[in-house]
Amino acid sequence: MRADLRLPALALLAAAMAFPLAAHYQGGSKAAKPAASANQAATVVDIATGNPDFSTLVAALKAAGLVDTLKGAGPFTVFAPTNAAFAKLPPGTLDNLLKPENRAQLTAILTYHVVPGRVLAADAARLTTATTVNGATAAIVASGGRVTIDGATITATDIKAGNGVVHVIDTVMLP
Repeated sequence: MRADLRLPALALLAAAMAFPLAAHYQGGSKAAKPAASANQAATVVDIATGNPDFSTLVAALKAAGLVDTLKGAGPFTVFAPTNAAFAKLPPGTLDNLLKPENRAQLTAILTYHVVPGRVLAADAARLTTATTVNGATAAIVASGGRVTIDGATITATDIKAGNGVVHVIDTVMLP
């Protein structure tokens, strides 16, 4: 099965807000904690800002100007890299991306982490590709009880927000 999901750049930004899974994700833990029912109305951005393991992602969303967009209706599926994932980038890469003159490149990277619609882990495991908000296609591989998207391992799944779902990944995906 192939996911052919496309949304305008604004929707991509909203998808990036799916990073709210951060509030449900317990740093360093491979298990996502389900959100309280009150968090179901929280946006992905609200969830991300509530979890220190996503502080780099939140800073990147702010630098790219995507926060307000990702607070939109959605639904979005966000593959959210942790601070540890950003730390794997080559030295200087993140600092460079956060510069105002590199906003377009940062936006392209962040929107590559968002898929339109609400794709739960069970659905993602049956896909071979997903078209991201930035229009690029990411490969999905399920093997040996683990799922990867564009080489990033999904370490926590199905963190639900009012406007989408977040899956935690261990690597920043580059389009």
